[in-house]
Parts: sequence; C-alpha cells; structure tokens
Amino acid sequence: MNNEIKISLSKKKILLLFFGALIIVIIGIWFLLEPEQFLSIRRTNETLIQAVGISAIIFFGFCAVFAFKKLFDKKYGLIINENGIVDNSNATSVGLIKWTDIVGIRTEQVYSQNFIMLDVKNPEEYIQQKKSKIGKIAMKSNYKKYGSPITITSNSLRFNFSELEKIIHQQYKKYSREFSNQKLTEKNKIEKENPTRFMPK
Repeated sequence: MNNEIKISLSKKKILLLFFGALIIVIIGIWFLLEPEQFLSIRRTNETLIQAVGISAIIFFGFCAVFAFKKLFDKKYGLIINENGIVDNSNATSVGLIKWTDIVGIRTEQVYSQNFIMLDVKNPEEYIQQKKSKIGKIAMKSNYKKYGSPITITSNSLRFNFSELEKIIHQQYKKYSREFSNQKLTEKNKIEKENPTRFMPK
C-alpha cells in the first residue's frame, strides 16, 4: 500500500531496555537473598524487602525476556494504513487496531512515561486477541486503570514520543473523515434506491 507509514523498531532503545530490566532483576535477586542488607534504608522488615525483590524479578524479568526477543524481531514496530494501526511495539500489542473500532485517542503519563491510549468500542475483543497470559493480564490492568487496554509508546520505536503522537492524531483525523464521507455516500445511495427507508415513521 502506497499510503502506509512504516516505523521501524529501534534496536538501540530495545538494548537499553534489556540491560535496564536486567539490572533491576539482579537488584531484585539481591533483595530476595540478602534482605538484611537493606533494613536500615527504610526501617522495614525482611519479608517486605523480599516481596519487593520477588515482584521486581517477575515484572522486570518479563520485560527483559520481551526486550531480548524484540532484538531479533525483523517486523516493523508500527504500521499505519487505511485499515488502522498495526502495532508490534510492546508487550500488549495485538496487531491491527481498526480505525472503525477507535473512538478516541488520548495521552496518559505514568511516572514521567508518556503513553498513547487508543479508546476502542470493543475493548474486551482486543483483550481476548492477546495470546500471552501475562500480556492479557497487563491489558486488563490498563483497561481497569486507564479505561483502555490498548497503549502505544515510543520506547521501542525509531520515533520520539511527540512525533509519534502527532502522526497518529493526523492519520486518525484523516481516515475518520474518509470513513464518515464513505458512510454518507453509502447512505445517499441507499436513499436514492429506496427513498422511504430513512423517512420518519
């Protein structure tokens, strides 16, 4: 398709994500094995420190595995075309998000990290599309906290966030207008063929 916008994955960003997650996993293991080393920092008990360590190992371990796999992913991180947005950029990606399903686009910020939230009319359908159990849990969590299971970030893309945000909004407006015009044309055609169909009863 000539109108496709293709955004590649940034191996440099992904590599930084991998090492960052790996470092936190190592710290988590340290918390788990030697909690007494950190008692003076927060004046807390060893069990709580170990619990923090386990949480860090699980979450950032998943992030490290995801980033490692992405290093060898040859697909585009994001493709925008007349059908919608094909997302392959993060752990909750589900592939094609259709323009006809998107009802709004907004930006959320969590701990100084910006996310583009795609509000869709059928969120549960997109959650069910996710095959990974952990990914599905993350999507359900996003839906509960932010009102949408679908998030897009520039963390793994060769675009900065402001560029990504601008282009997604532009393409959404463009294709939303095209679909609206198409529906109006179809309605006008039906009215001509059957003038009584849209008359008030």
